[in-house]
Amino acid sequence: MEINKIYEGNSLEILKSFPDESIDCVITSPPYYGLRDYGMDDQLGLEATPELYINNLVTLFREIKRVLKNTGTLWLNLGDSFWSKRSKNGQDWTQIGSKNGKHSLRAGGKDHPVYKPKDLMGMPWRVALALQQDGWYLRSDIIWHKPNVIPESVVDRPTKCHEYIFLLSKSEKYFYDYEAIKEESVYKEHAPIRGSEGTFGPNQSRMRESKEKGSFGGKHGEDNFRAVRDKRNKRDVWKVAAKPYSGAHFATYPIELIEPCLLAGCPEGGIVLDPFFGSGTTGVAAIKHRRNYIGIELNPDYIELADDRINGTQINFF
Repeated sequence: MEINKIYEGNSLEILKSFPDESIDCVITSPPYYGLRDYGMDDQLGLEATPELYINNLVTLFREIKRVLKNTGTLWLNLGDSFWSKRSKNGQDWTQIGSKNGKHSLRAGGKDHPVYKPKDLMGMPWRVALALQQDGWYLRSDIIWHKPNVIPESVVDRPTKCHEYIFLLSKSEKYFYDYEAIKEESVYKEHAPIRGSEGTFGPNQSRMRESKEKGSFGGKHGEDNFRAVRDKRNKRDVWKVAAKPYSGAHFATYPIELIEPCLLAGCPEGGIVLDPFFGSGTTGVAAIKHRRNYIGIELNPDYIELADDRINGTQINFF
C-alpha cells in the first residue's frame, strides 16, 4: 500500500490488497443512486434496484472497515433521488437530454414493490441504517445546507437545498478532534444564567435588566454570569455553497465541506482514504492540511484531473 497515490480500478478489489487497520479516516461521496452514468464498467449507482445498490455499498464499506484503524471514522456524503419510470425493464437507461448527454439520468424502473413514481427514496438514510445494521456506529447526521442551490422546476414540493454527511465509526471510542473544528459563538456578551430555560428563556430579559441597573442579583451575585468563549462545539448543520470544479463535468463536493471532516477525523500525518476519488478534492484537502491520502478511482480521465489539482496544492503551514 502506497500513500499519496491514486489507484486505478475497482475499489472493492483494490482494498483487498490493503493491510488491516492501516487507514486513519475515510472521507468519500459514492455515486448517488440512479443520477449519473459515468460510462465505466463496474460503476456503482446504476444497479437495477435500490436494494442492490445498498447491498453493494454495504459490501464495500465492510472491506473499508477492515482496513480502517479501530480509532478511525467514516464521513459519508450521500444525496437522495426520486423513483421514476425510466425504461422498460429498469436496466436500459434513458437519457433525459442535457449538455452532458448520458451523464444526466433519473432513478427508477418499471415497477417496484414499495416505490412509486415521484417517491423520494430516502436513499442516504437507507444506506446509513444498513451500515449501522452491519456493525458501524452511526454517530451523527450532518446537514449540508447549500445556500446557492440550483432552482428546481417543481410546484408540488419545496426545492431541495441539502444533502447528508454521515459520521460513522468503527468502534465506540475513536479519534475526534473537536477543538480543531470549533465554530464562532453566537453570543459574545454573556451566557445564560445557570439553570435558565435557554439562551432566549424567561431569565434572559432579567439578566439584561439587572446588568443595565448595575445589579446582577441572584444568590451568588456576579457569579451568575459564566465565562463566555469565542468558540463553541461545531453544530450539525453546515452552510457551504456548492462550488463546481471547472475542470470536471460531474458533481464535486467543495473543499470547505470536507475540511472539518479531515481536521476532526484524521490526525496530522495520518492517512485519509477516498475510494471514490473523482477529481481529488479529498486529496487536495489532505495535502493542504499536512495529511496523507490514498485515492481509488475507476476512471483514468478523473485520475489525470485529480493529479493536476493535487500537484498545484499549497500546504497550509499555519
